[in-house]
Amino acid sequence: EFLVQTHQLIAGGRERQLQTPGTLALLDVLERLGRLPGEARAGLAEAYIFLRTVEHRLQMLNDEQTHSLPEDADGLARIAAFMGMPEGDRFEATLRRHLDFVARQFRSLMATGLVQPSDEGDTRIPLGTEVPTAETLRDFHFAEPEQALEILARWRAYRYRAFQTRRAQALLDHLTPQILKALGATADPDGALRRVDNFLALLPAGIQVLSLFNANPWLLETLAEIMGTAPTLAETLARNPLLLDAMLSRDFMQEFPQKPALAADLARALEPAADLEEVLNLSRRWANDRKFQVGVQLLCGLIDGEDTGAALSDIADTLLTAMLPRVSTDFAQKHGTVPDGGMAVVAMGKLGGCELTFTSDLDLVFIYTGSEPSDGPKSLTAGHYFARLAQRYINALTALTEEGQLYEIDMRLRPSGQQGPIAVSLQGFTEYQRDQAASWEHLAWTRARIITAPDPLAGKIAKALKEFITRPRDGAQLAAEIAQMRERVDKEFGSDNAWNFKYVRGGMMDIEFLAQFLILREAQRHPALIGGNTVATLQQLQAADILAPQDAETLIAAITLQRDAQQIVRLCLNVTLDATRAPAALRRLLAKQTGQADFSALCAHLAAIQADAAAIYRRILPANDASA
Repeated sequence: EFLVQTHQLIAGGRERQLQTPGTLALLDVLERLGRLPGEARAGLAEAYIFLRTVEHRLQMLNDEQTHSLPEDADGLARIAAFMGMPEGDRFEATLRRHLDFVARQFRSLMATGLVQPSDEGDTRIPLGTEVPTAETLRDFHFAEPEQALEILARWRAYRYRAFQTRRAQALLDHLTPQILKALGATADPDGALRRVDNFLALLPAGIQVLSLFNANPWLLETLAEIMGTAPTLAETLARNPLLLDAMLSRDFMQEFPQKPALAADLARALEPAADLEEVLNLSRRWANDRKFQVGVQLLCGLIDGEDTGAALSDIADTLLTAMLPRVSTDFAQKHGTVPDGGMAVVAMGKLGGCELTFTSDLDLVFIYTGSEPSDGPKSLTAGHYFARLAQRYINALTALTEEGQLYEIDMRLRPSGQQGPIAVSLQGFTEYQRDQAASWEHLAWTRARIITAPDPLAGKIAKALKEFITRPRDGAQLAAEIAQMRERVDKEFGSDNAWNFKYVRGGMMDIEFLAQFLILREAQRHPALIGGNTVATLQQLQAADILAPQDAETLIAAITLQRDAQQIVRLCLNVTLDATRAPAALRRLLAKQTGQADFSALCAHLAAIQADAAAIYRRILPANDASA
């Protein structure tokens, strides 16, 4: 019982399944969560049933509340017979086997460091080194040793809540050299130390983080990598230190869940919410935790850029789908609903292509049906109703709460143009796309994806999208329009920095524009081209003999390399990388994640493949010659 309750205390706040009553039921939950091996679960369950049965029959024999076996031979023989084991030796052997098994499991739990003995009789763990000096810290690659010494002095004074027990102080002394060594190997040792200090300062009393590090050295190394390389993950961890415990679970480093499992997990996380404000906080906690998992997997090399984009997009899809009915219900309390009306949330851009990064905003548009006024106490016309509902929904996604912000929302691609309403009727959307939208606007809609919508509306939007994307087009005129638009972008945002993946020639914008141009030009004959991410589109263009195999392979290799590198840079820096000033650890990480021998080889390969992609782009979409 104590073993099970310990797991409840450690993770019950995060894993609601652990709030289940009953020891046997909890053993099953612990196995499902990966916190207990199947063999241990089976042995503990068998032991629990046996020991409970012995206890009950002892009480029946003596008609009293007792938990002790008889000390005399006759008494032991009676209970052995009552247990169906008239041979006393067999009963004693079975009892001993169960007791020994439970004791081993309990000792194993104690050895993890999750549970610590009291301070009584505790002895200091030797530091193993002298107090670090400025010179020592420089040897560990700290550029600001004086500031580092100030932080270490605070640690030595044991000022933080997490350092108040003698055991914690001993562990801190023991781990400090290891922490410094691990941080010194990161991209930013000084920044990493400041973030570790902030993390430790915010820990509540009783959180056994130092014990986790002592029992799991790899966890300390991973923490150092997070603190020194990925500030966004460090902020998430500071807000929720229990994520360290989550990293020890079996599924944290395994394949990221699919959307149905994510939806069920989010629903469980939102169960305690009493109102929309709590929904906003809990949804952000859930999103931050899931993004943290994706970031750690990327940092550890378990997933690539494509996997990362898909996982981050699945997180966004799950949140967008779950938030709309909750916001709608809250909105309807005052304004009711529009009879036979409904609103669709449509993703564009990176979310539409399932290619989100850690810093991507969401390109969203809202399309509605319904013409009658709403039926609430404060009735609104359908247009005003859905415009205000869409704004309320945007506010729910962008509001800054104590858990942070979910996403920034970009509405510049809304269906009636930049000056149009936030939400547009299906009729208005269809008429605008048919009669007014320029070809470059249709370009963006090749990546559109319906996130959530009532079934009839979803079908109508999909039909409208197909109709205007597959319309016959003049290939030469289309090529001229898109080439001119790309030239305008290049004049305003153009860059020669190979690490400016979006705008550099041969970068992601060139490849995406090229793929989208070919979709618009060829979709009438090949409607299957509509939808999917850029790599999938390029593969389909090759399969349809629209792109030469060599061109398709080059473009796929170019966007894959840049996508993989971009995900790392967005996770670690959130600014365009300056290759001449990139920290050594980040250079090593980028080379490793992109399969290059070293950073110099990566830079050379990146420049070469961008040049190849740019040449293909100019051949198909020349700047001055409008022919396709």
